[in-house]
Amino acid sequence: MKFVDEVTIEAKSGDGGAGSVHFMRQIYMPMMGPDGGDGGRGGHVYFEATHNLQSLLDFKYNPRYFAEDGEKGSGMDCNGKNAEDLIVNVPIGTTLRDADTGEFLADLVEDGVRILLLKGGRGGLGNMNFATPTRQAPDFAQPGRPGQSRKIKLELKLMADVGLVGFPNAGKSTLISRMSAARPKIADYPFTTLVPNLGVVRSKGLDFVMADIPGIIEGAADGKGLGVQFLKHCERTRLLVLMLDLDPST
Repeated sequence: MKFVDEVTIEAKSGDGGAGSVHFMRQIYMPMMGPDGGDGGRGGHVYFEATHNLQSLLDFKYNPRYFAEDGEKGSGMDCNGKNAEDLIVNVPIGTTLRDADTGEFLADLVEDGVRILLLKGGRGGLGNMNFATPTRQAPDFAQPGRPGQSRKIKLELKLMADVGLVGFPNAGKSTLISRMSAARPKIADYPFTTLVPNLGVVRSKGLDFVMADIPGIIEGAADGKGLGVQFLKHCERTRLLVLMLDLDPST
């Protein structure tokens, strides 16, 4: 599976339903009053962290997340149904920023944490709400309020206790494969590891997560090798382990 740790998506909450313009009609009673109901609220958009996702790959191929609109009001004082809220699941460690302004929105670092990012539009009031002693037959209602929309940049920073950092072929992948059940690609040429790998190390009840970060070389800041794009995955680690190759021939 391809590892994706940065992606931009578009999200929109639902529009509110329009209020109804309706007058009660019953046989032999032609002068009944207004009974148009209110429109329903548009769906909110929530973002929730989950341990069931390890990458932002799904968002790359499905970048639009729109909540449903609220239902329109109807006669006989019937209000429209509120729309279902949209819950967008993201991997633990995902940060959210406004893609246009760079504004920080949220940092989801715990499983099950949910935030309300976009509020659904309020439903419009039906004409029954505008009846007064001097205006007994209002022939108008409110439209629903539009929902909110935003382009959001998602950035994943892996959650690990220990991060392995070093030059290519220093033995990082070999170490994590020996200490955990992770099975990264291991070979005798540089840049075998192209994406970060996570492994859980079991140690007499003191379990911890280890991250194998792709190797960096001199000039990585200028784009040499794999560059420094994966260094952000070291930000959340409690401890960095520097792997050094002591072979004098390398």
